[in-house]
Amino acid sequence: MPNNSKPNSLITEKSPYLLQHAHNPVKWFPWGEEVFQKAKRENKPVLVNIGYLTCH
Repeated sequence: MPNNSKPNSLITEKSPYLLQHAHNPVKWFPWGEEVFQKAKRENKPVLVNIGYLTCH
C-alpha cells in the first residue's frame, strides 16, 4: 500500500533509516545546528531519536 502523505525534511537524506521515516506525520529533522537554532527561536524542546532499528 503506497504512502501518499506529504514527505517531511528527511526525504532528501541518504540514510535508509531516515528515509523510512520521510512520510511519517511527524515533522522530523536530521541532526544539525539548524534544528537547534529553530528550536531555540520557537522555544520548543528537541526530541532525539537514536535511530535504533532491529529485525524480528
